[in-house]
Amino acid sequence: MADEVLFERRGAGLWATLNRPDALNAISPGVIAGLDRALDAAERDPEVRAVVITGTGRAFCAGADLKYLRSSTDADATGIGGFIDDFLALLNRIEGFRRPVIAAVNGLALAGGLEIVLTCDLVVAAASAKFGDAHANFGLLPGGGGSVRLPRKIGPTRAKQMLYTAEFLPAATLAQWGLVNEVAPDGGLAAAADALVAKMADKSPLVLARMKALVDDGLEQPRDVALRNEAAMIALHAHSHDMREGLAAFEAKRKPVFTGR
Repeated sequence: MADEVLFERRGAGLWATLNRPDALNAISPGVIAGLDRALDAAERDPEVRAVVITGTGRAFCAGADLKYLRSSTDADATGIGGFIDDFLALLNRIEGFRRPVIAAVNGLALAGGLEIVLTCDLVVAAASAKFGDAHANFGLLPGGGGSVRLPRKIGPTRAKQMLYTAEFLPAATLAQWGLVNEVAPDGGLAAAADALVAKMADKSPLVLARMKALVDDGLEQPRDVALRNEAAMIALHAHSHDMREGLAAFEAKRKPVFTGR
């Protein structure tokens, strides 16, 4: 059986490609395990500055594999619980990953596929890509944080529209709503994602990780608490090699060499 997730280094990015095109890259235990392995590979490689998640064929990811869920539920009433627990653990790992994670949405991003997108830091989408929360079509509830992360990304009113209607919306609409950073021409998605990774390639990985933590943590905190945490992070960061290197490079008018320490 072919690997359900393929991954490779491209420049400073590690690309993880969902590889179940005949099933619209539906989420299976193999997909969850494969994305975990891709993240493991990124963690081991100090040259990786960002992870890019994309799909093969005409879908980014159409959500959970409903055939698998049906068979698991029929065989064992608790079977679906373990699957959801594993999926949630993966989503939390993506959201908290110390390198930036980019969703390169090549086609349909539905239900659980949309929930993967919601955990990524940046989203680049092909012009023909469509986004939707399809759970209501099948009598299901979001099981990967869609009801929590979606309103935080696009606001509660628009999130309710997507959740209640299960309609598929074009990438241009989600760009207007603030979920998609860039809409790329069809055929130009990979180049657009590569260009975004290239802009991060010479940045300090320590700075990127700490910026991500400050932004994400700050969203869940009162303003004054978030500002105090930023000040505390600056005090900690002042002892880092990368800050000293950046300032020394500026003074010497040379390009800094960051190590992530």
